[in-house]
Amino acid sequence: MVTSPYEQAVLDFRRRKDEHFAAGNGPVDAATFHGLRYYPPDPAWTFSVPLTFTLPGPDAEFTLETNTGQPRTMALYGTVTLPLPGAGPSQSNHILSVFAPLGEETPARVFIPFRDATSGQETYGAGRYLDAPLARSEDGDALVSVDFNLAYQPYCAYGDGWTCPLPPRENVLPVAVRAGERLPEA
Repeated sequence: MVTSPYEQAVLDFRRRKDEHFAAGNGPVDAATFHGLRYYPPDPAWTFSVPLTFTLPGPDAEFTLETNTGQPRTMALYGTVTLPLPGAGPSQSNHILSVFAPLGEETPARVFIPFRDATSGQETYGAGRYLDAPLARSEDGDALVSVDFNLAYQPYCAYGDGWTCPLPPRENVLPVAVRAGERLPEA
């Protein structure tokens, strides 16, 4: 099977992550680690969308709940509107909140925690994460590169001892996002 340059880049990214975990860097036992499970790369789950900054500004504090009950405060940097593949007409566009570390006025990427219809069955029940790069359009507008093929499970999906932010209610998608990391084989 021939892969596109995009698909090859996703597969290379995944290979490097597996190698990183296998070397003992991560939340898994390297002695028994055999690689993460992923959905096949799907370009339909890749978007470059405008960022709408949060009012009063992109440094508005927002407290995310976590799996351990310890709150995590981040900057609510803005929102993005995504045209969701496979969604019905009433669900075709969904607004997600995006976050940045407090005090970062111009972050290189934003953090997007989300849940979807696969959560708890095919993917970690508490949700998955995206680290989405920021760019500028030719007009100077802020763009977010949202690629669900790079969605990953938080470390708490692999064991205890990790504090993981939970997606806010608005970041629960009404469709199954079959892109990115999956649960390990039972």
